[in-house]
Amino acid sequence: MEDLLKSLVGNTNVLVNESMKNHTTFKIGGNADYLVQPQTKKTLCDTISTLRKENIPFTIIGNGSNLLVSDNGISGVVIKICGGMGSVEVDKNTITAQAGVSLTRLTQVACSSGLTGLEFATGIPGTIGGAIVMNAGAYDHEIKEVVVSTAYLDEKGKLGTLTGIREHKFGYRSSIFQENDWIILESEFRLKPGDTNEIRSQMESITRKRKRKQPLDFPSAGSAFKRPKGGFASKMIDDAGLKGLRVGGAMVSEKHCGFIINAGDATAADVRELLRQVQNAVHAQFGIMLEPEIKMIGKMQ
Repeated sequence: MEDLLKSLVGNTNVLVNESMKNHTTFKIGGNADYLVQPQTKKTLCDTISTLRKENIPFTIIGNGSNLLVSDNGISGVVIKICGGMGSVEVDKNTITAQAGVSLTRLTQVACSSGLTGLEFATGIPGTIGGAIVMNAGAYDHEIKEVVVSTAYLDEKGKLGTLTGIREHKFGYRSSIFQENDWIILESEFRLKPGDTNEIRSQMESITRKRKRKQPLDFPSAGSAFKRPKGGFASKMIDDAGLKGLRVGGAMVSEKHCGFIINAGDATAADVRELLRQVQNAVHAQFGIMLEPEIKMIGKMQ
């Protein structure tokens, strides 16, 4: 298996028995049998085609910013589309970026090109691929507002393209990519001309706001729960008296109750139990069952 993977992605891009703590912002998770990092779109497509042909299970991740990996790790091959797949092209008001490009880099490119519309994504620690899958958003804006099209590889190995909000089936933290085994290759974004200094000023303002309100000093996976209808998860959690609630190394942040943080050697089991306790407590008090925003992957515990 190792030789096969090295022949596909190169010797330096294959890791064996690799701890997923090194590849998630939560800093939690057991080992992946193999982790590979394709550097080009062709390499990615060839790797997926070969793994499917050989019936080898694989899992796609980006920057691991919205993931909770099982303490038992992940079977088969983890394909990390981050660090590679990083091409960005600007053409007038349009930016085309491959799936491995970070949102941080995308917002910086937009700013330096005098293009506005992506400021809201400042500080979101994900990749283009993950942002499209989740319809990432912040400060009353979502990625769907600026996406023109997305190229992908389907479950049969054929290339396809989606155009517009309807074809992407964008919803709150959702898209068509959560319904299919399609792999995002690149997306095209349509922005508007703006003043670079004003764009940069807005980005700096958002950065300050994040540092002030979010527990960025601790590993986490961002917002732990989706926003329920008619309210905010963080307020319900706070009102239920759950601020600082802890299970093992996992804790409801005292700075922002919408975050569950790794306060010290947390396990996936700790986080899952804390999620369950928070859900039950909020449901008992408000009659609302919060839905986790964090995606859980890996071997069942």
